[in-house]
Amino acid sequence: MRLYSQCALLGMAVTLAACLTGCTQKTTNTYQGYVEGKFVYVASPQAGRLYRLSVTRVETISLRHPLFMLDAEPESSAELQARALLLSDQSRLADLKTGKRPPEKEVVAAQLAQAKIQYQKSVDLLRVSEAQYAAGGVPQTDVINARAALESNAALVRESQKNLEVAALPGRDAQIRAQAHVVAADRAALQQAEWRLQQKQITSTRNGLVFDTLYREGEWVSSGSPVVQLLPPENIEVRFFVPESVAGKLKLGENISVHCDGCAANVTATITFISAQVEYTPPVIYSNESRDKLVLMIIAKPSADKASLLHPGQPVEVAQQ
Repeated sequence: MRLYSQCALLGMAVTLAACLTGCTQKTTNTYQGYVEGKFVYVASPQAGRLYRLSVTRVETISLRHPLFMLDAEPESSAELQARALLLSDQSRLADLKTGKRPPEKEVVAAQLAQAKIQYQKSVDLLRVSEAQYAAGGVPQTDVINARAALESNAALVRESQKNLEVAALPGRDAQIRAQAHVVAADRAALQQAEWRLQQKQITSTRNGLVFDTLYREGEWVSSGSPVVQLLPPENIEVRFFVPESVAGKLKLGENISVHCDGCAANVTATITFISAQVEYTPPVIYSNESRDKLVLMIIAKPSADKASLLHPGQPVEVAQQ
């Protein structure tokens, strides 16, 4: 009787052990992974004091949303100086192309009119001197002087006519070309000044979440130092690890189902990369046994596309659909 009892107890123990073993060994096609976020660090190539920070952490922004503005006083003054210099050199180039100013042309025209009057006077005096010389009333020297005066006044008329033609001419070709090069250089300098001024006010080039702000208003920001850390939704990806024997069953473009704690429904993702290199299981990979020991700072913000359901570093379970 005692032997029967012992055998019965032993059988029950074996049966219980088998049941416990079957309960702990569940077969599933789920794999452990985590969420990875590729951040976009937004900076300005210009240095300056942070004048205005237009976004806050965990704020969802759209394309061309203002992010921050640096103190632009030096660049604004340089832009005004470059613009004034361009206008000055453009005016000089236009002046070289148009010749003398209208008042200067009027002066030359008046000199020409005066020379013509003197010439006509010389013609009349020569006619009188020649008539008086023929009558014997004046010596021959008076006729010679009158002819010389006529030739001199005729030369003055020709000179004034040439001066009037020159006044209507533009500057020399070499001067115009040289001034055109100066204007081109000024225009390039103005564009550079405008670009530097624009780099003091940075807007977003992507839609996404403001993950963090790295400076406060009033602080000095070095050139190239990130001020805002963005997380576009297309930069969120799920990384998970599968056995080498299973990797061949997964294909690029295949959809998978991602489950995360707190998610009302699973999230569908598409495989975009399959590594060709075999590696050991990462020592920090999340598992069901270690997940309870992890904590995660949650920043809740409703989103129409539910992109905020996945957070960088969040452990997830991945299953084939």
